[in-house]
Amino acid sequence: MNREELFANIQRKKSFLCVGLDTDIKKIPLHLLDCENPIFEFNKAIVDATAEYCIAYKPNLAFYESLGIEGWKSLELTVKYIRNNYPDQFLIADAKRGDIGNTSQLYARAFFEAFDFDSVTVAPYMGEDSVSPFLSYPNKWVILLALTSNKGAFDFQFMENKLDEKLFEKVLKTSKTWGNEDNLMYVVGATKADMLQQIRTLVPDNFLLVPGVGAQGGSLEDVAKFGMNRQCGLIVNSSRAIIYADNTENFAQAARLEAQKVQQAMSQLLTQYL
Repeated sequence: MNREELFANIQRKKSFLCVGLDTDIKKIPLHLLDCENPIFEFNKAIVDATAEYCIAYKPNLAFYESLGIEGWKSLELTVKYIRNNYPDQFLIADAKRGDIGNTSQLYARAFFEAFDFDSVTVAPYMGEDSVSPFLSYPNKWVILLALTSNKGAFDFQFMENKLDEKLFEKVLKTSKTWGNEDNLMYVVGATKADMLQQIRTLVPDNFLLVPGVGAQGGSLEDVAKFGMNRQCGLIVNSSRAIIYADNTENFAQAARLEAQKVQQAMSQLLTQYL
């Protein structure tokens, strides 16, 4: 999916919502545990209930890797189900990979060929040669960690060099030479929404993946006010607030209602800022 297709989908659905499939076997409704593949059955129900209101899904791989081979099977089934039934959805592998070049090549092959994701989150710490293998795939995206929503972000990301340049700013400036707005996005946490205006001066045209809205307390209105560009430029993720809105047999309907609420708010913001 290229940038124009992604923006067209945002316009058509009046939404820039990404639903995070952070599916924890210990949190899903108990009646699903009797199924052959509880994680997939939960994901399938969530996707069917929310696909009308979102433009992307983001499985966090930790929730699948923690279950060993069965978790990987659940992930594969989930990706194939979305691909076959909702081909307009943008698929994000929240993997936070990044290693020496030959290893990154294999990570890229895993997520872009074996699993057919549209994008993968990548850590920039090891530099260009750890990121460039992911950027070599046409119409695939790297989503580079820039300014994250966790409190530990202050441990390193705000460190300044002799030019009074913060580390996350250095990441943004340097990585712009590795890719462009057609294959490179950035993770910017909604809990740092006050920094979005500054970030937009450095990467005005790139899409931003914004976690932290919902359960983490980030403001959707502030994210749109400071982060939206002429092609929206935002993919805002909500995970727990949607997928765990209810833990009874009505969980999918509750998730649908929560996703609809977010989409309605996003529709108003798109009208206001575009």
